[in-house]
Amino acid sequence: MFIEQLPGFVRCLYKSVLWRKSPNEKIVYLTFDDGPIPEVTPWVLDVLDRYGVKATFFCVGENVMRHPDVYKDVLARGHRTGNHTYNHYRGLFRNSEEYLANIEKAAQYIDSDLFRPPHGDMKWSQLRTIKKHYQVVQWDVISRDYNPDLEPDKVLAIVMKYARNGSIIVFHDSLKAARNMKYALPKAIEYLQEQGYAFGVL
Repeated sequence: MFIEQLPGFVRCLYKSVLWRKSPNEKIVYLTFDDGPIPEVTPWVLDVLDRYGVKATFFCVGENVMRHPDVYKDVLARGHRTGNHTYNHYRGLFRNSEEYLANIEKAAQYIDSDLFRPPHGDMKWSQLRTIKKHYQVVQWDVISRDYNPDLEPDKVLAIVMKYARNGSIIVFHDSLKAARNMKYALPKAIEYLQEQGYAFGVL
């Protein structure tokens, strides 16, 4: 559970970060990290269209630069985007000047005031600067679709078990996650709709 849904004491360390929306509304928020890429993102968009769901895509700037038409399609279909750095940098392993410059490089391609740090980590000094310009978004539920050691039905089970009012749920529109995500995403949407959840955009 520590990975799939971080406990409250961890969230309290980062109170300025958005982990979950209102617990009083039966709404969940699908998010997708690491795209856009032509091999996966268009499939995700088609699935979301099929179920009438809008989502938020935290995009890697380099992918947007390489695949601008896919990025434009995300926006054209009514979804929101956020900054996920240009090179998928992990803040803990970069000096702050380099990390912040990478975020700004991504901002040349991604017009958004939302930011999600790759792997969810960053230094306190980095967060202090980033939050002056962005709403930093983490998650309430991470599906772990990126984990090749998990079977697709386990990824679905994670979402079914931990989703709740206001949950920000993470999937990945990446090659690494494609096998698990392509199985779990439509089934997760169907389950959540059956449970009476609406889907919101951050």
